[in-house]
Amino acid sequence: MGGLFTKSTVRLQSGGPYDRRLARKLVLPLAHMGVHPHWVTALSLLLGATAALLFAFAIDTWAWLGASLFMLAVLADHGDGELARMTDKASVAGHRLDYAVGMANYAMLFIGMGVGLANAGVGDWAIVLGVAVGIVNPVICSIRLVTDLRHGSDAVAHPSAGGFELEDFIYLIGPIVWLGGVEIFFLLYGLGTIGYLVFTIVDAVRQKNLPQGR
Repeated sequence: MGGLFTKSTVRLQSGGPYDRRLARKLVLPLAHMGVHPHWVTALSLLLGATAALLFAFAIDTWAWLGASLFMLAVLADHGDGELARMTDKASVAGHRLDYAVGMANYAMLFIGMGVGLANAGVGDWAIVLGVAVGIVNPVICSIRLVTDLRHGSDAVAHPSAGGFELEDFIYLIGPIVWLGGVEIFFLLYGLGTIGYLVFTIVDAVRQKNLPQGR
């Protein structure tokens, strides 16, 4: 993993979706300090796990904080990749770790939300949907990782427009939850995730016969 503070050659990049640009600015000081990208990955996992626990056991009182922490977890999940590219520390192992942490964060979030909503009295269906989405997310990430490694990152690029990507809808967790709409977000994004699994499978099949290293 390397030392926490070592000199690094920093390669500045530009462009991309707005959240990645923000992540790039936030991790730039870390690049000059020599912080390894794996530390940012670990921070993302810690933030994601804390958010999930808040939703599971304090959804009535601390849901706003859970939503805030999860947005930071997503931002950190982008930041580790930006930091790796800045400092020439990108690797296949780090890329797979990044996928694994993102997968774990989303799975924990929806399972935590499902448990919290069920405990709040909305019904056991919340746990069923939460667990279902928690299982679907690893499947989606696994399919995307295989496609990424086979055909390159462009093959798994999300649809985008105006500086925003499809996956940026996750940031709506903040305003929706802050306004008291935990159940609304849980339903809409949970069902949307299941729908996205279908899209991911169809897209993977479409690209199956494409040449490697595109």
